Order: sequence, then structure tokens, then C-alpha cells
Amino acid sequence: MSKIIVLDDVADAGRMVQRILERKGHEVHPFTDEEQALAHLRAQGADVAILDIKLKRMSGIEVLDEIRRISPDTKVIMLTGYPTLETARQAQQLGAFEYCIKPIDKDELEEKVAVALGSSG
Repeated sequence: MSKIIVLDDVADAGRMVQRILERKGHEVHPFTDEEQALAHLRAQGADVAILDIKLKRMSGIEVLDEIRRISPDTKVIMLTGYPTLETARQAQQLGAFEYCIKPIDKDELEEKVAVALGSSG
């Protein structure tokens, strides 16, 4: 079973991702607070982190940068409802594994998580 954290400033969005991925057998922990998500990552680790780019106090890019320091092996998938070439480029430069556009397509999310998990190591 893979451990996944989801960080989205909208609680319902995080719970939706949680429901989708738990059906696939993953252990999913949704967060709306950046510090709580990072504290969980430090304490428990995660195979995959799914981050919204627009958050409350930090940007998803800043959280991605922090995750790279805390847990370099964690694969990161960025989510955004406002896709721009600049945010995609930034996320990629900081080591984001993949990028998903909201509204989330269930099949696309499942596939990208499966690829991220298959590429670890």
C-alpha cells in the first residue's frame, strides 16, 4: 500500500482525491494546511504528494521546494485550476513528477499516480 498526502486549500477537493485513490488501495492523508502536511511528511513519509499550486499561506511551488529538502524520493504531482506555462516550468524545474489540471479527471489522476509509483527507485 502506498502512502500519499494531498494538500489543497479546498477541503472537499482533497477529500475527493482521497476517495479516488483509496479505492485503488492507497493510504491517503488530505490536508488544507501547508505546515500540517509538511509535519506529516517529516513524521510519516509519503511515496507521493499531490499539491495544489494555489494554497493559503504558501504556493504549491514553495511546498514542492520544501518537500524536495525533506523527502527527495517523494514523487510530487501538482494540481492547478489555473494552468500557465510558467507554473508548469517552475514545477518541473523543482522536480515535480507530473502536472494535473482541475477539474480532476479520475482516470488521469489514477494513471499519473500509478506511473509515479512505478518509477520510484
